[in-house]
Amino acid sequence: MTASVIGSSSLVDIAHKTRSSAQKLALRSTAARNEAIEAIAQALSSAQADILAANAADCDRAVESGLAKPLYKRLQLDEHKLRDAIAGVRDVGKIPDPLGVCQIHRKLDKGLILKRVTCPLGVLGVIFEARPEAAIQIAALAIKSGNGVILKGGKEAIQSCEAIVTAIKTGLATTTIDPDVVQLLTSREETLELLKLDRYVDLIIPRGSNAFVRFVQENTRIPVLGHADGICHLYIDETADLEKAISITLDAKTQYPAACNAIETLLIHRAIAPTVLPSIATALQNAQVELRGDEQTRAILTNFPNIGIATEEDWQTEYSDLILAIKIVDTTADAIAHINTYGSKHTEAIITEDIETANQFMGLVNAAGVFHNCSTRFADGYRYGFGAEVGISTQQMPPRGPVGLEGLVTYKYQMTGDGHIVATYTGADAKPFIHKDLG
Repeated sequence: MTASVIGSSSLVDIAHKTRSSAQKLALRSTAARNEAIEAIAQALSSAQADILAANAADCDRAVESGLAKPLYKRLQLDEHKLRDAIAGVRDVGKIPDPLGVCQIHRKLDKGLILKRVTCPLGVLGVIFEARPEAAIQIAALAIKSGNGVILKGGKEAIQSCEAIVTAIKTGLATTTIDPDVVQLLTSREETLELLKLDRYVDLIIPRGSNAFVRFVQENTRIPVLGHADGICHLYIDETADLEKAISITLDAKTQYPAACNAIETLLIHRAIAPTVLPSIATALQNAQVELRGDEQTRAILTNFPNIGIATEEDWQTEYSDLILAIKIVDTTADAIAHINTYGSKHTEAIITEDIETANQFMGLVNAAGVFHNCSTRFADGYRYGFGAEVGISTQQMPPRGPVGLEGLVTYKYQMTGDGHIVATYTGADAKPFIHKDLG
């Protein structure tokens, strides 16, 4: 057992220790937290061989256990993924400090000043399946935002997560930040116990399959940030450019089909379908994508072998694989209605050269991300310039979409007076408030 894994101490003790370390972290300067982030990046780089070897062992074990293909793809951590994750850590260090930002500075009366100032949430509980690089992203964001974090990786990624968290702690040990601010759990029993620690944990962030996220949402009283489904659509409008339509469809489906921002359903306007659909279907089949179409799609693609029948279930399915459902729609309004019925409010896109149609689509589709003439795969915190993300939220209330630092801070109201009392401002001779915003 490595130093990164929790030993015999109870999880309550560990959570208490994490909160205590987080409280100290919240008082550290911007420079101290950024130095810790750089130390983490250096330690991860130094431990690259150990991390990749641990991941290879996890992948070998996953093959033996018959791990589902989408999960296996997420589990794999190669040199390029690790390099990008470490670059993301350094990017987090470059982001402006989210703490201590004065959002309101208001003079209520002479000598009575109100401020609203950003501060950390406290302790994050992050539970994820596969994706060992998530531990890297989240630890960096937690340090930057002054939060403690308790990580719980899936059983399929145990050795990878242990190697990663060991490196993170090694890096923190060279700084003024207590390594106990980052913890790692490894058993399913600890997951269930973590979900009950509402006295110590301020936010749960689940990252994994829809069934996994729903399980977390249904078994905790702690606020949950996340999304259960990633059913994304691409709509090709009648004015779409064919070259853009083909390249964007391919990217959105095949660039990384296991990702939650990959498309699962392609919608095509009836007017353009007979000329556009065969070219798109050819490109998709050349990329080994299994196609399933509605009756009109199959009628157009009569010369294409192996086009499955799309059923109601297909419109509701997140394949996370090289499978795509196709539907012909009569109007843009029909495409929007289909998306708002079956979409998961994650990311939706339209291909069109008509700006009015694009504005209609982007205004009426209810999703965290709505794109015009670009791939849904751009829905990512790193690509948005957040440095990294803790997860993606499809909830209606903010934070929404890829969540970076802004989703890990809250605020408090601070008031300074000089013997002021409320009685002065009530009654017949009540003194008025000034309510003057200060620069």
